[in-house]
Amino acid sequence: MSLNKILIANRGEIACRIIKTAKRLGIKTVAIYSDFDKDSLHTQMADEAYHIGGSATKDSYLCMDKILQVAKTSGADAVHPGYGFLSENAQFARDCAKANIIFIGPPVAAIEAMGSKSAAKEIMQKAGVPLVQGYHGDNQTPEFLKQKAVEIGFPVLLKASAGGGGKGMRIVENEANFLEQLSSCQREALSSFGDDNILIEKYLTKPRHVEIQVFADKHEHQVHLFERDCSIQRRHQKVIEEAPAPNIPDAVRNKLGAVAIQAAKAIGYEGAGTVEFLYDIDNRFYFMEMNTRLQVEHPVTEMITGVDLVEWQILVAAGEPLPLQQHEIQANGHAFEVRIYAEDPSHDFLPAIGKIQHLQFPRVNDHVRIDSGIVEGDTIGIFYDPMIAKLIVWDQNRTRALSRLNRALEDCKIAGLTTNIDFLKAIAGNASFKATALDTGFIERESTRLFQAPVSAEPQTIILASLFLMLKRSSTHQKQIINHDANSPWSMNNGWRLNKKNYHPLVFVEERGDEHLQHEVMVHFCHQGFDMEYAQQSFHVEGHLDAHDQLNFNINGYQSHVHAVQIAYQLTLFSATQKFIFNLPILDNEQDAHDESKLTAPMPGAIIKVFAKAGDKVNAGDALLIMEAMKMEHTITAPFAGTVVEVFFSQGEQVAEGIELIELEADIEK
Repeated sequence: MSLNKILIANRGEIACRIIKTAKRLGIKTVAIYSDFDKDSLHTQMADEAYHIGGSATKDSYLCMDKILQVAKTSGADAVHPGYGFLSENAQFARDCAKANIIFIGPPVAAIEAMGSKSAAKEIMQKAGVPLVQGYHGDNQTPEFLKQKAVEIGFPVLLKASAGGGGKGMRIVENEANFLEQLSSCQREALSSFGDDNILIEKYLTKPRHVEIQVFADKHEHQVHLFERDCSIQRRHQKVIEEAPAPNIPDAVRNKLGAVAIQAAKAIGYEGAGTVEFLYDIDNRFYFMEMNTRLQVEHPVTEMITGVDLVEWQILVAAGEPLPLQQHEIQANGHAFEVRIYAEDPSHDFLPAIGKIQHLQFPRVNDHVRIDSGIVEGDTIGIFYDPMIAKLIVWDQNRTRALSRLNRALEDCKIAGLTTNIDFLKAIAGNASFKATALDTGFIERESTRLFQAPVSAEPQTIILASLFLMLKRSSTHQKQIINHDANSPWSMNNGWRLNKKNYHPLVFVEERGDEHLQHEVMVHFCHQGFDMEYAQQSFHVEGHLDAHDQLNFNINGYQSHVHAVQIAYQLTLFSATQKFIFNLPILDNEQDAHDESKLTAPMPGAIIKVFAKAGDKVNAGDALLIMEAMKMEHTITAPFAGTVVEVFFSQGEQVAEGIELIELEADIEK
């Protein structure tokens, strides 16, 4: 049996990824899209695209009936769910079967078996797969769960039974905080998965997150494609993945693969799946969960094995046997994947919303791969995950692959909103990361090195910003006089002034974190280039701009180039380690100080709980309300002791970024 047309029940990067393989195999593709995604890349890449509903996922990508109707209308004979959304929804797989549409994923029974983390652990325990100590039963009363946590011993990890992707997870350090953390975990689990059941595990203090890629066909053949290390995480969500996992003895590595296949056999698995383990410092490992879908980090496995996992998914769904047996699958070299997000690591990784004004990725080749559903001009909104792209690199060993990663990150240029690129550079250049000192607490442990305060631009950077502006103005002037008399003094572009020196003062403001630093540069026109004065230093500068926003320069005899982008009144200079943002023209930095009595929304979202009301007396640090954005909770707390004057929103209401939520009046000391 062969597949002729596949509907991709997903969006963005993974939809584009599936479309690429389907096209290579000669299979037609059908995309679906929400209001927000009308002009998205995946709709343009597919052979056909159908509107599915509103921007919210509940109105579009989670509407099973609508998706199946599109499949019937388009004549698709299979549905690929990608990851997230309906990829692990047993009812959707069941409905596909009823409609005689192939679900490119595992059997319904396997999805159901692994869909509940609690049920999965019971199955694995019977199959002899090692488990970490914990509770995953049906009794969900808060006091009972608290007692179980006490019996297991703190710290414990609370996890949404139906969860994934780090949603609905909390580390509880002691008994006093248990009920509060449980309540928060249950709310997030219900919001993300429609199920607030929680399981409890003993929290290992320095574990690694190691997972095995497994594959099985309909002919009772199972293989694994080696392991990935996914230990570098924030909020239990993966940041950097690599394959193979470093510093694992061969005997343990072989046992991990064997146990993963054992787990797949225990549930009669078919298709692509990932068996995830906690790997402790004593080389012991414990089953954590099995994801019955393709993983976000699957490209690193593809890079070291040469296998197209999406192609294998399609072949298995069509009833074909696995193309390779276990002994034929070889691991070659080392690969890294980093997830480039629109988010602000310096502000607790808050997602960033806005338009991508400039987007440049490194050149793709045998060593560098980009998986993305975003193009320049796209907007990152509040409805979906803010991932911009996945950057994947490969080389013959870990050291060389890490060098590739560092260079590729330098070549990622994004302007218009905040990204985590500089944070990824900090990890890739971190000494402990280079030395493979990996565990899930890495980011917290290395925080002082990874979250260093933004560095103010050095004099050379200020001079480069000035050179860029002068060259831009010169270019603009030249365009304006093309139709004028070239011999006219008004057409001269050398700064000539009657009875005055040929100088030009530049004043602009640098954004450095939450600070704004004013810079003043005096520019003198020369026959070749400019002489510039800044901070009591003198510089002779020459340069030119090419068509790709590259500023080629010579400063006092030193030649090099940087990437520079001007968007309206903002200039961005990209260095190897960070980007510098300058506002043009001079901004008024005598603005009124921030009024702390007005508590504002850090980003667009929804109010999910309100604790305060007008007239309440509060202490500094008291929780006033909780808002949710992109399925993450953010608690708004009182910055000082005082009285609540007014609460402007109630539970369930949507709020825009920067809008005032609560007005607070400070206590007056007597």
